[in-house]
Amino acid sequence: MVKEHKVYEDLVRLMKKENIGIDVPLKEYTYTHLGGNADYFVTPSTYEEVQEVVKYTNQVGIPFTLLGNGSNLIIKDGGIRGVVMNLKKLNAIHTNGTKVIAQSGARIIDTSETALAATLTGLEFACGIPGSVGGALFMNAGAYGGEIKDCLESAKVIDQSGALLELKAADLDLAYRTSNIPDKKYIVLEATFNLQPGNKHEIKAIMDDLTNKRETKQPLEYPSCGSVFKRPPGYFAGKLIQDSGLQGTMLGGAQVSLKHAGFIVNKDNATAEEYIGLIRHVQKVVNEKFDVHLEREVRIIGED
Repeated sequence: MVKEHKVYEDLVRLMKKENIGIDVPLKEYTYTHLGGNADYFVTPSTYEEVQEVVKYTNQVGIPFTLLGNGSNLIIKDGGIRGVVMNLKKLNAIHTNGTKVIAQSGARIIDTSETALAATLTGLEFACGIPGSVGGALFMNAGAYGGEIKDCLESAKVIDQSGALLELKAADLDLAYRTSNIPDKKYIVLEATFNLQPGNKHEIKAIMDDLTNKRETKQPLEYPSCGSVFKRPPGYFAGKLIQDSGLQGTMLGGAQVSLKHAGFIVNKDNATAEEYIGLIRHVQKVVNEKFDVHLEREVRIIGED
């Protein structure tokens, strides 16, 4: 491992000092408000800087982690070693005819709003998904019957070696809440969505309706990772959890939401250990009661 002071000096040669942090609390970058610190936290502002950091960490053998906007993620209390990259500064969105082109760090909610402004239909389902564009591709995010694979045309990514690739949507193996992006360790830089001309009033009406459903049914008043579990075939995760008598169950500061049993909220300064422990408890009880395994939708990373 390269000495600590050497890593910082090397990173400064690759990007501006203000884009580099040391021992940064990652709970500030997750929707759960959980997690320890990152050894190094970088926020590149160009595609070239992303490539250079990836190449550098490969060359010197430093652990590298890409962090989206933390909406579907739990970071453990021990934090993350090595270099953590966040693409929040790569957040431009623009339209070209019926296409919406969005950088990885842009919010998928803002991307759907850009589509609305251009009177384009096809991204309405994303109006309430609290993730970045990169994160949405990573897990083929979806809601209310729509998902990214329905409208994604192509993506620009960087591979493990730092090479820039332009891929078609079919190249990403998008399926229910999954893609090949994590397996291939791609870093999404940009996505192109191919939409259809629509009626602005109708598009807005759909988005308003979906926003209302989200606000009335989901526990947005507390920090959470969103929907914790994938929908098991033939069941609804929230209903299974509710029927198991788990709604309201607490472990430390973490609680199975009283508003929607498919959510676990950070109600009172929970630790990641408590939050993860409650997830495992829910899985165990539901499996014992209904013989159904609840598969996590949320990712868990970091050190104990």
